[in-house]
Amino acid sequence: MGDSTLADQFFDAAIGLLQRVRDEEAGPIAAAGAAVADTVASGGRLFAFGAGHSSLPAQDVVYRAGGLALMNLLPVPGAVGVDVSPATLGSALERVEGLAAAVLDSSPARAGDLLVIISLSGRNTLPVEMAAGARALGLKVVGVTSVAYAKETRSRNASGTFLKDHCDIVLDSKIAVGDAELVHEGVAAPFGPASTVVTCALMQAVMAAAAEELVRRGVEPPLLRSGNVDGGHEWNGRVMDRYADRIFYRR
Repeated sequence: MGDSTLADQFFDAAIGLLQRVRDEEAGPIAAAGAAVADTVASGGRLFAFGAGHSSLPAQDVVYRAGGLALMNLLPVPGAVGVDVSPATLGSALERVEGLAAAVLDSSPARAGDLLVIISLSGRNTLPVEMAAGARALGLKVVGVTSVAYAKETRSRNASGTFLKDHCDIVLDSKIAVGDAELVHEGVAAPFGPASTVVTCALMQAVMAAAAEELVRRGVEPPLLRSGNVDGGHEWNGRVMDRYADRIFYRR
């Protein structure tokens, strides 16, 4: 790529992926936004789940300035981010059968709610069983994953299925298997993961589509403001009080 630096190449790769998901996933983004709007308008609750680094896009839409106040994190102890020691424990938990069922059984999620499940590979037991279990409970399930993994890898779940096989709506992040956009002479392993950038953008696009759909229906989107602008805390307090029965991150 001429005299471009590796940093330049990473930006080019990330921008290219963002353009692809904007153009190729417009339909699923609109469908997911409509599903979120349906849930908000009908009195349902919103949840997001991701394990490991896939938890970052889930957390990015919870209690977020400019985000929907009703989005709640569905946490799995030990699997949210890399805040456990050793960090490899989180990866091991993703392969434990029955964990998803235990989490769902102890969560406030119920029929009529919506759950977004984020898993780059979609091949591990935790996201697969989380999606299947949530649908069995009557939740609408939106999956955010890289469909390439289902084509190029094997499922690690006994069912042989992937996350995408248990979702009502699937958003494809277009991330290549391995999640590394760069190679360079003298560097033994590929590097430059872009999945977090792309998946966070997909999640925010869905939230924007949901807000647009709610306005079209004459419903004011329950959005939060930044707490670092004047009046932000007061605004957020009113919104969270109004929807207190559907917000679980304050409890």
